[in-house]
Amino acid sequence: MCCAEGDGLGHLTRVRAALHTLGYGGRPVTILSGSPFAADPRVVGDVPVRRPPPGLDRAGLNGWTAATLAGLAPAEVIIDAFPAGLRGELTADAVPDGTRVTHLARLLRWDAYRPLLPDAPPRFDRTFVLEPLHPRHLAHLEAVSAETTPLRLTDPEPPEPAAGAEPGADLDGWLIVHSGPDAEILELLAYARETAAMEGLLPRLTLAAPHRPSALPDGVAHLDVYPVWPLASRAERIITAAGFNTVRQFAPWRAKHRVVPFPRSLDDQYARAAAYRHDAGADAAGQAGRSKVTPTSSASLRAPKNAE
Repeated sequence: MCCAEGDGLGHLTRVRAALHTLGYGGRPVTILSGSPFAADPRVVGDVPVRRPPPGLDRAGLNGWTAATLAGLAPAEVIIDAFPAGLRGELTADAVPDGTRVTHLARLLRWDAYRPLLPDAPPRFDRTFVLEPLHPRHLAHLEAVSAETTPLRLTDPEPPEPAAGAEPGADLDGWLIVHSGPDAEILELLAYARETAAMEGLLPRLTLAAPHRPSALPDGVAHLDVYPVWPLASRAERIITAAGFNTVRQFAPWRAKHRVVPFPRSLDDQYARAAAYRHDAGADAAGQAGRSKVTPTSSASLRAPKNAE
């Protein structure tokens, strides 16, 4: 069973990538998620989804999760991103005895999340660290985990063509990728246009998003595509937010990828964007034959100092 709580698309994408990376294809899996994207078969495939009842408070969500786990009796529980759930609703006693517990750790604003931890948070048989973490976050995970190790995710192969992209669609130009909200999509588009104007360019703009914003400017094409990363090689430039999955998936095209971080209550997109740009600068310096700055290493499991 995979606990992938959160309103967005990222948790589900990360869980599917983790199941693929760990070789769990073909095993019976259930995803627990209240995300609206959990209703999209392109995102979850044929994996069944359990949705928590709406309106539950933290105690109610704890009880429902414990009852769901007891009923399913999974051999393993994979907890994504939030070590005690989105609202701190996951406790050690909610997990049935004998169940293996795995945590997928990505960057959090730890000072914001730490107060949500229950008195008895879950303990993990193993924690996979997916990107550099803030030191106090990593210290907590090391204290509650039997094993802590880095893991590089890979995504399952997408259908051909990418779901939602018409065969032969012209995707040359700049690709803007975001799942919402609309205000952030429009901000990314404004950034693209301002950047193009400063560079004296007039690129064709294509937005890849789950829905077409009502205020989408004229002349911007729209595609509802999932996954989007297979389209990256056809774009002259890629502009996204600094979410975990977009940074990870577009890293092979780092030279033409631009990230714009947005504020999040628990995700630290600003620290992630700073580390990503640092790595991009180091790559460019190395390619130019200059002295190469050592990039932040995912194996170190640490965030850069300016992100602490």
